[in-house]
Amino acid sequence: MIVLYKNQGNNELRSYRYIFIFLFLLALCSLISCIVLALAGGSGVIITAQALTGLVVLTALAFHYRRTAASLDSIVDFLRNDPFGKAMPRTAKSLGPLAEALSQVIESASEKTGKIKNEHEDLALKLQLLGRQKKNIEAIIYSIRDAVIVTDAFDRLIIANSACEKLFDFDINAAQNKSIEEFINRQEFVKLILHSRRSRLEHVKHEITFTNGNETAIFDCIISCVNDDKGLVSGVVAVLHDMTREKEIAKAKNDFVGHVSHELKTPLASINAYAEMLADGEAEDQETINRFCFIIQDQAQRLNRLIEDILNISRIESGMTKINKQPVSLTILIQDAVKMIIGYAREKNITIDSQAPIVFDRTYADKDMISQVIVNLLSNAVKYTPQGGTVSTGTEVNEADRIVRVTISDTGVGIGAEELEHVFDKFYRVDANKKYAEGTGLGLNLVKQIVEKIHDGRVFVTSTPGKGSTFGFDLPLVVDAELETANSYVENKNV
Repeated sequence: MIVLYKNQGNNELRSYRYIFIFLFLLALCSLISCIVLALAGGSGVIITAQALTGLVVLTALAFHYRRTAASLDSIVDFLRNDPFGKAMPRTAKSLGPLAEALSQVIESASEKTGKIKNEHEDLALKLQLLGRQKKNIEAIIYSIRDAVIVTDAFDRLIIANSACEKLFDFDINAAQNKSIEEFINRQEFVKLILHSRRSRLEHVKHEITFTNGNETAIFDCIISCVNDDKGLVSGVVAVLHDMTREKEIAKAKNDFVGHVSHELKTPLASINAYAEMLADGEAEDQETINRFCFIIQDQAQRLNRLIEDILNISRIESGMTKINKQPVSLTILIQDAVKMIIGYAREKNITIDSQAPIVFDRTYADKDMISQVIVNLLSNAVKYTPQGGTVSTGTEVNEADRIVRVTISDTGVGIGAEELEHVFDKFYRVDANKKYAEGTGLGLNLVKQIVEKIHDGRVFVTSTPGKGSTFGFDLPLVVDAELETANSYVENKNV
C-alpha cells in the first residue's frame, strides 16, 4: 500500500510539473507568434487573438503559481508553529500528495514524540524514586552507630557514615570517588576489602585490632562483595562493630568469676577441713573443740560477708538497689560509726579522735548506705593501724562549691604510690598489707559504688608507706531551701 501510494504521489507530482511546462510553453508560443505576426504585417485580429491567448495562459500560470506559493507558505508557517497535535491548514491541501505526505510524517513524528515523552516521564519518575531510595539508604547508613563503608568496582569510595569517618580520620567530602588506599591508613583493613572484591566473597567475618598509641580497639568486621543482576562485581560493603567494650566486659566477668571462686575456696576449705576433723574425733578436749568451732564460725562469717558484698555491688551496678534518701548529718553518722568500732579499736589500744558535730554539714543521702561507707573506712583504718596508733575523723564544709567532705586518717602501714589507683578495684588487696589483716578486697569497691554511683559523690585517698593513709569522700551539700524541699518530698512519700 505504501509503495502504491508513493507511486500515485509521484504521478500526481509529475502531472503538476507537466501542467506548468505546458502552460509555460503555450504562453511562450503565443508571445513568439505575436512577435512574428507583428513583424510580418499579419492581421491585427490574429495578433490580438494570439496576445489574448498568451495573456490568458500567463494569467492562469500566475494564478497557479500564486496558489502554489500560498500553499507552500502556509505549510512553512504550519511547520514553524509546532505542528504536533494540529491539523494541516486547508490552503496546504491544494498541494495534494505533498500535503498528505507531510501530514503522515507529522502524525508519525507526533506519535513518536508522544512515546518519547511518556518514556521521559517514566524515566523521570524512576529517577525520582531512585533518588529517594538513595537518600533513604544514606540516611539509614548515616544513622548506624557502627562504621559502614561502601566502595565501587574500582575500590573508590561511594558512601561512608560519620562513625567510619571518625574511625579512619578522613573527610568524606574530600575522599568521595577516591581510592580507599589514598585516605585509609589501615592497610590490613584495605587489604581485606581488595581481597573481598577480587575473590567475590560474601559475608566474611573478621576480627581486626587497631592500635593507636596505648589504646587498642577490637572490631568485629563483616565484609561482603556485592554483585549486580548480571553477576558482575559492583562494589564492596564493610561494617565494623566496636567489640572493645564487650571484650573488656567479658574479661572483667572472667576475672570476677576467678576472684570470687578463689575467695570462696579459702573459707570453704577451712570450714570443710575443721568440720572433718571434728567429725573424725581429732578434737579430744573441749578447748580444741571450741577452737575448731570458733574457726568454723569465723570462716562462715567471712564467707557471709563476701557474699553480702558481692550481692550489694551487684544490686548497685544493676540499678536494683532500694534507695531511701533523706537529709542527714555526716558528723552524727560518723559518731554512730565510731561507737560501733570503738570496742575493736580498744582491743588494739588505738585511739579514735572525732570532732564535734557541725550544724550545716547535711547532705541528701541514704542513711544506712553512708553509714556502711563510714564503718568500712573506719574498720579498715583500725585494721591496718598497729597497736598504739591513732585514727582521726573529720568533716569539712565548702559552701562555695556546695560540698561536704569526710576524711578518715590513720597512722597505719600506708600504701605505695603505684598501688593507690587500684585500691578501689574489685578484689584488689595491697600485697604488702595482706599479712596485717584478712579481707575480701570488695569493701573499698562497695564504698566507691555507694558514693559515686548512688550519691553522685567522689572518693579519694592519699597515703605514705609507713606513715599512714587518708581515705575520704565528697557529697553534695544541702542548703536550707533544698532541705525544705527534701523534707517535703520525704513527708509526702511517707504519707
